[in-house]
Amino acid sequence: MMKQILALVLIIGLFPLFSHAQNNNGIYIKLGEARTKKSLMAFPPLQYTGSPSTASRNQSVGIEIFNTITNDLTVSSYFQFINQSAFLEDTSKTGLMPAPGLPNGFKFQSWSSIGADFLIRAGYSVVGNEVTLETYTYHVPRAALVLGKKYKGPTSSARRIAHTFANDVMKALTGVEGPFLSRVVVSSDKGSGQSKEIFTMDWDGANMEQVSNHRSISISPAWSPDGKKIAYTSYVKRVGAKFRNADMLLLDLTTGKRSLVSYRQGINSGASFSPDGRHIYLTISQGNSPDIYKMSLDGTLVGKITNGPAGALNVEPTVSPQGLLSFSSDRAGRPMIYTADAAGNNVKRITFAGVFNSSPSWSPDGKKIAFAGQSDNNFDIFVMNADGTGMIRLTSAKKPNGRMASNEDPSFSPDGRFVMYTSNRTGKNQIYISTVDGTEERRVTNDNNNYYKPKWSNNID
Repeated sequence: MMKQILALVLIIGLFPLFSHAQNNNGIYIKLGEARTKKSLMAFPPLQYTGSPSTASRNQSVGIEIFNTITNDLTVSSYFQFINQSAFLEDTSKTGLMPAPGLPNGFKFQSWSSIGADFLIRAGYSVVGNEVTLETYTYHVPRAALVLGKKYKGPTSSARRIAHTFANDVMKALTGVEGPFLSRVVVSSDKGSGQSKEIFTMDWDGANMEQVSNHRSISISPAWSPDGKKIAYTSYVKRVGAKFRNADMLLLDLTTGKRSLVSYRQGINSGASFSPDGRHIYLTISQGNSPDIYKMSLDGTLVGKITNGPAGALNVEPTVSPQGLLSFSSDRAGRPMIYTADAAGNNVKRITFAGVFNSSPSWSPDGKKIAFAGQSDNNFDIFVMNADGTGMIRLTSAKKPNGRMASNEDPSFSPDGRFVMYTSNRTGKNQIYISTVDGTEERRVTNDNNNYYKPKWSNNID
C-alpha cells in the first residue's frame, strides 16, 4: 500500500501549465520583519471555471484547496487575512486578472482601498478525476503580478496542489520556499493501546499513516535526507530469543522493505542520518554505558564516536547539514548538550544551565540548535546558536490543573522558520509548532492519543 501511495505521488506530476513571476528586483517580505507587522492578504473564494453543470458536485474540491492554502499561509506567520465581508467587489463576478486588460477584470483600487498588501485570485476546474488550479498573486500597492501559475493533477492530490502553491507563494514573496510539502514521522500509541507504532503524516497532521506493526514499543524515528527511508527502534522479540531487545530497523518507503540493521544486545537507538544518507549515527549500550557509534546502512559499525569518559552516558546524536554532531551527555554530572566533529573530536559543552538538557536538533542551515531543557519539574523548548550563545525560550504552558506542562522532542522545519515539539499541556502528548523566535505557537494534532519524538522531513517534491 505504501509503495502504491509513493508511486501515485510520483505520477501526479503537479507540473505548471504556465508560470509567470513579475521581476520586482527584490523580495517583497524580508524575513524577520513580519514579526512586527504582518502583510494584509486578500484571498477571495476560488472561482469554478469548469462546466457550470459540474460546479456543485466539485465544490468540495475547491473548498479543500482554499482551506489548505489559507491554513498554510496563516501558519507562516507572515500574513493576516482580510475578512471577506470587507471586500468591495463581488469576486464571483469579476475575473482573475485586472481591468482594463480583462473586460470584467477586478480593479486594484478596490483592494488598495481596504489596505490589502497582496491579493490572490484563483480558479479551478474539474474534468473527470483531474483538477486544474489557476492562480494569480498580486502586489496591490504596485498593481503588479508577483506569481502566475497553473497546477494540474488528480482530484485526490487537491491538498498537495494547495501545499505546492503555498510553497510557491512563500518563495515568491520571501525568497525562501515554505515547508508545506514536508512530512513528519512520529511514534504514537494511536489505536494500539499500550504499544507504540511509527506513523507518518503531512506537516499539518493530515494523511496520517501507520508504517510499523510490531505490536510492541517502537520509538525514536528519523528520516533519511531524501525522505525515502525511516530508521527507528523497536522492542522486537526475535525468533528464539527469550526477551525483547531495543533493535534498530530501517524501512525503505519506496519498496516497503524493512531490515534489521542493529541488533546488538542492549540499546540500539537514537538514529540520525549523515548528510549524504549513507551512514547512521546511533547510541549502542552493549551492556555498558551508552556511547555513540557510526554505522553503515547494512549494520556494519564504522567507528565509535564517543568513549565515556568514565562510564558517562552519551546519547541522542543528531547531525548537522555540515556533518557536525550534537548530543546529550552526563560526563560533567548532569545531562547537558555537547557538539563534536563527525569523528567525535573537538568536543565542546554548549549548555551549562538547568537540571537536564536533552534531544538536541540542528536547524537546516546548521547555525542553531533546539533542545529540551528541564529547570524545575518540567521541560521546555529552547533555541540557541550552535556555540551556545543567544539562547531563547520558546515554550511555557500550563496543564488544566495549573501545573507547568512539559514540552519536549524539538525538530526544525525544512525552512528553519519553525520548531515542532510535543507537549502534555492537555493531559496527552500532542504535537505543536512554534515560530523559531517563539512569537507564535499552533497545535498540530488534536485528538486523545500520545505522540513522541516527531521528526520533520525535508520537503519531498
